[in-house]
Amino acid sequence: MATFAPLSPGFGLEARDVDLSRPLNERAFDELERAFYAGQVLVLRGQKLTPAQFVAFARRLGPPQPHVIDQFHHPDDHNILILSNVKKDGKPTGLQDAGSYFHTDYSYLQIPARATTLYSIVVPKVGGDTLFANQQAAYDDLPEAMKRRIDPLLAVHHYGNRNDLDESSRTVASVLSDEQKARMPVITHRIARPHPVTGRKALYAVSGSSFGIVGMPEDEARDLLDELARHATQPKYQLRFKYGVGDIVVWDNAALLHSATLIDPDDARTLWRITVLEESAHATATAVLAQTYAA
Repeated sequence: MATFAPLSPGFGLEARDVDLSRPLNERAFDELERAFYAGQVLVLRGQKLTPAQFVAFARRLGPPQPHVIDQFHHPDDHNILILSNVKKDGKPTGLQDAGSYFHTDYSYLQIPARATTLYSIVVPKVGGDTLFANQQAAYDDLPEAMKRRIDPLLAVHHYGNRNDLDESSRTVASVLSDEQKARMPVITHRIARPHPVTGRKALYAVSGSSFGIVGMPEDEARDLLDELARHATQPKYQLRFKYGVGDIVVWDNAALLHSATLIDPDDARTLWRITVLEESAHATATAVLAQTYAA
């Protein structure tokens, strides 16, 4: 049986006594899944996994969705995106800066991400942490008038970072080729979005890929999104996670914003990333777990 310890006073849980290189029975996995919903960030430290084992674990969370930046897919499995600043023969071995601004993974897809999981392979000497911001708590703390204002609103999403469109900047969204851009549609999601499993409302992707609001003038929409993003990323809603070698972090994209932190490009860092999509059948199957958490 796993034991759990809080990562911060507000949210986040560390699971102890779990070895993902060994098969998890349904009871053990259900226990981790309950912790995932309860904590929003779930950490399993010191794992030693092959690519196949990492993918097998991620598949139990939901259907993997390969990242649009396909030149850095893992050679053993395209569901794994390699994040790395390491070069080999002068060429990058992975995506160097993945989202150094608050955002929500795959919010630019019609079926967005349920969870993202990172597996830490090489840890830099300094930095390389991930910041998380609790969007359920941020929504709960809004004035009732603001809740009423945003509850019916749909935000317009597409790939990118609305606060940095300069493709030469280190905080711009990872740059796509023209062919990759053509695969990224413009879609909408509710700003005050109920969690697909627990039903609890959160501010959804108000920073990052949200570029407008349906039926609202562009300047007014941007002002409102910026106001919500400033509120949602206050330090009181944040958790900073520092990686060790072999650490696996899983986070709930329906409940959080997250941001990578920039490091010295010459300070080696490598992670494997898998992002899994929401799935209605999977959400239905886990409803009992969610009701247990909500109670």
